[in-house]
Amino acid sequence: MSKSVDHEREKARLRRQMRAMTGSSPKLHGLTERLMADRARWLRIPAGILLIFGGFAAILPVFGLWMLPIGLALLAVDLPMLRPGVNSTLIRGRRWSDGKLRRWRDRNDDRR
Repeated sequence: MSKSVDHEREKARLRRQMRAMTGSSPKLHGLTERLMADRARWLRIPAGILLIFGGFAAILPVFGLWMLPIGLALLAVDLPMLRPGVNSTLIRGRRWSDGKLRRWRDRNDDRR
């Protein structure tokens, strides 16, 4: 496989992960789709950089570490070297949160 094919597969995988993460919220899903569009590159790159810098300013009240992964995910759309790490982190994070949610639901179902 050529490198361009690998990059396209990683980009498609990133898009699938972002859709899966935001699928339950229509507003968030719409925003994510607009930011992931190819024509939004001029907005996505500066927003990603600002979110990463905001993540490093986590000691301030409005800023926080939550900004860092969002900024990396936005930059990964345009920077192929970030995609494998961001993809695997998104997949692990989704699996972890799905497991936590499943255990929480099971525990609440047992109480009824």
